[in-house]
Amino acid sequence: MHRLRLTLLVLLLVAASGLRAEEVQAHGLVFEHWVCDTFFGGYRPPGYTQKWDIPAGANSARGGLPVNPKATRFGTPVGLGDALRQYDVDEPFLLVLGYWEQSGPTEKRFVKLLAPRVEPAAWRALWGPVTRADLERLDAVIKDRSLSPVEARVRAQELKTRPPFSEAVFVLNPKIDAKGQRRLQCSLRYADVFKHLAPEIPPAPEAIPMLWGVPFPGPVASAPRTFGEGD
Repeated sequence: MHRLRLTLLVLLLVAASGLRAEEVQAHGLVFEHWVCDTFFGGYRPPGYTQKWDIPAGANSARGGLPVNPKATRFGTPVGLGDALRQYDVDEPFLLVLGYWEQSGPTEKRFVKLLAPRVEPAAWRALWGPVTRADLERLDAVIKDRSLSPVEARVRAQELKTRPPFSEAVFVLNPKIDAKGQRRLQCSLRYADVFKHLAPEIPPAPEAIPMLWGVPFPGPVASAPRTFGEGD
């Protein structure tokens, strides 16, 4: 029954967006909705530009902290979005992570769930010697429209491999393509999540992963993702 409900949710999300499942990454939406429905009273953000996916005001049951749920493939870095926004985090929050494996041609199965509380000092330490001015300098190169996408990509990649960026735990991910995308995003490697944010949790996959004692009712209907330029 749970699997049927998740499959129906995927189909509804895809139909509402007018896109294919692999384009909207429906499994990520299913995971986020499950987190919201199960633990945060069915909260839905009014848009995708607010600071937190689940604001502190919607989290009365788990410490009144803001919450960011993220779904990503097991063993791979977790994408955290805009680098400048992540650098500016100045309050504790819950980072809810769902790691999945492609268990068949048309479905994904979540194999690791965790929700470490992250303190702002620990978050900032992951940036190492990188300052906000450093990030703004790299961001300016990425957004420099006098450079072609290829030129901007080469310049940005060259910068990110040198100090101070190469000394940070955070990985910087310039997103530049011929369609006009020019963004500076960031991510954390799988091993670094467990080393720095959840050292008490073993990183191995689990047969029945649970979040706050509740198992995820998967798998989720979702085909492998196909990548294009800039991904």
